[in-house]
Amino acid sequence: MKNNRNNSKKPMNRRTFLKNSALMGLTGIAASFPERIRASASRVNTTVEATKNFRFDSRGKFKILQFTDTHYISGDPRSEQALKNVCEILDWEKPDVVIHTGDIIFGEPAEASLCEILSPMSERKIPFAVALGNHDGQYDKNRKEVFDIVKTIPYNINKGVEGIYGDSNDLFTVNSSDGKTHYVLYLFDSGDTCSDLDMQGYDYIHFDQIEWYRKQSETFRYRNNDKPLPALAFFHIPVPEFTYALRYETHRIFKGNLGEDPCPPSVNSGLFVSMKERGDVKAIICGHDHNNDYAMKWRGMFLIYGRFSGCDTVYNDLKPNGARLFELTEGEEGFRSWIRLSGGEITQDLLFPDAYRTY
Repeated sequence: MKNNRNNSKKPMNRRTFLKNSALMGLTGIAASFPERIRASASRVNTTVEATKNFRFDSRGKFKILQFTDTHYISGDPRSEQALKNVCEILDWEKPDVVIHTGDIIFGEPAEASLCEILSPMSERKIPFAVALGNHDGQYDKNRKEVFDIVKTIPYNINKGVEGIYGDSNDLFTVNSSDGKTHYVLYLFDSGDTCSDLDMQGYDYIHFDQIEWYRKQSETFRYRNNDKPLPALAFFHIPVPEFTYALRYETHRIFKGNLGEDPCPPSVNSGLFVSMKERGDVKAIICGHDHNNDYAMKWRGMFLIYGRFSGCDTVYNDLKPNGARLFELTEGEEGFRSWIRLSGGEITQDLLFPDAYRTY
């Protein structure tokens, strides 16, 4: 299905959204969803088209650096801190891949802004991918045009998935030296605002995106002797379960900063439930809410925010800016994650799923 979002809509006011839709329809339309998708995903397609196949290094390690919400504006002095942060953390951490989880830019000119804030990866020859945020297509380029520009920047590895909602859906694999896949990285395009006025609010992961994920997941399981292949999922707007876990449940493990209520869609399309059913995704990793950087375990899933990587073009009370990192180890389903702050300090250095044991 073609992406038919109306990109002429004005950006949504964050505080208005929280007031009007925090509790509206959170159970949404997920109740009858799993059976629809299960029937479709049961037809195993043994072809997986990964955009990029990575390999563990000689130590059996693989490092992912997540930038999020840089909100960069070319020519705006307030954006200098975001660019400085990106360059410094790349030099400190030297990741194997960078994943930017959206709201890359925050104004015109879109093309110049995109090229300037993403060029540090190109200059350092570091592969990078993006999962677009809700603001990225709201200026002088729509979302497809923004995604097409991103794909022209050297060392970008985005390809996109034809025929499903959104532009920046992708998957990558991390393989051993013998070529066997040990980990999968999923990127989802979480859209901007919902086009259906009866479900007003932020956009959601659509059914065809979830069906695509389930088919890929089933194929990886088929190839892995009928065992789920460990995976991480990256996108911009958090799923409603981020809210459920905070408001309605006390049985959770929580580390990090909670500076504002999560701002998910007003409806639940069932992505979290699908991932629990498939048993492969170990963590959902988002951005969007600038004052949050916590990692929370809820119902056997890790719900994780990246660290705000931007500048004073937008609200940000969680200072200094920084980035979150993930380290995978060959042969292990768990992972290590930490936050590198601008200035060099490391915080939240944790091992998952070992009860958030400090590394």
